Amino acid sequence: MAAKRPSKGDGSQAGKSRLGKPRSEIEARRWRASQDDAKQNTFAPRGEKSTHSGVQNASVTGDESGMRVDRFLQARIPGLSFARIQRAIRKGEVRVDGKRVDANDRLEAGQIMRIPPLRAAPAPRASGDRAADKTLEFLKSITLYEDADVLVLNKPMGLAVQGGSGTTRHVDGMLEAMRDAHGQRPRLVHRLDKDTAGCLLVAKTRFAAAALAKSFRSRSARKIYWALVAGVPKPRQGRISTFLAKEQRVEESMMRIARHGEERASHAVTYYAVVDTAGPSLSWLSLKPVTGRTHQLRAHMAHIGHPIIGDAKYFSRENWQLPGGMQNRLHLLARRIAVPHPRGGVIDVTVPLPPHMQQSWNLLGLETGRYDPIEEAPAD
Repeated sequence: MAAKRPSKGDGSQAGKSRLGKPRSEIEARRWRASQDDAKQNTFAPRGEKSTHSGVQNASVTGDESGMRVDRFLQARIPGLSFARIQRAIRKGEVRVDGKRVDANDRLEAGQIMRIPPLRAAPAPRASGDRAADKTLEFLKSITLYEDADVLVLNKPMGLAVQGGSGTTRHVDGMLEAMRDAHGQRPRLVHRLDKDTAGCLLVAKTRFAAAALAKSFRSRSARKIYWALVAGVPKPRQGRISTFLAKEQRVEESMMRIARHGEERASHAVTYYAVVDTAGPSLSWLSLKPVTGRTHQLRAHMAHIGHPIIGDAKYFSRENWQLPGGMQNRLHLLARRIAVPHPRGGVIDVTVPLPPHMQQSWNLLGLETGRYDPIEEAPAD
């Protein structure tokens, strides 16, 4: 039974509460906590810059259900750097329903995320700013496709997609130059490794971001990569299915082949097909990842003994020499992406070889117009 509220004239110490404060020490702590929550549980509307200075509690809405934790934070606090988000999650400052989470955990509608004080990037620069104009010119120069909802970029090799330790120039940061008057900015839908060139899909609206993210989760997005690898795989077409787990080393992290059931190990599936060869030492492969794990293609090709040329992290063949005239750069290209458009139809974009790969194709006499057998590979 609820305790009877003391009357206005009740002078007992236990019942005295002009402002409605509770009468026991336990209730007092609860009351103070509720007041703190009430002060903290305010959030700048999505698409606007957050200026909060304290802890906040954000409720996951229906259209945000299924979003990754890091993507949710990016959407709720525009301009927040990728490195800051990852650091906050890693340190346990971000919690969902009171529990620690990983950056790639998926959210459900109704969950409550505890968000620590996080500083967003400065407001977008005024039009006419030379640096912003230069960034916009660069983005336009690498644009393969654009409409009101979607942008597909031809990311050059060597350009990071997101920031990190010591990385200040990256696509995610450049997208700040495209922030509109309402505070909305384009957002990444997926990622490519820094040294992987090719198709990078970007959502220009929240609506498009949610729809495209759902396409990637349901695996209705189709991605095809081209790679030049050491040796010739046998059989010439196949399916690679393993578990991958991140392994932290002294100066870097790598993905390693893991056992089924191993903690934090994720299932990874890749289809491959040999398009052409240059003798027994080099093969042009077409790759179709079913899943989208970090470094998946690079780790999988190394796993079957045919590492990608120029892969400083996973190439481990002994006594192997790079053919003369070829550049020792990663020969991996996100060649094509086909994904349902948020408003109907299909976005299907293909990118040409980057300069260093075109140079190798010319040297080896490989013709880009050859039939690509990966087209017949299953979708799962």
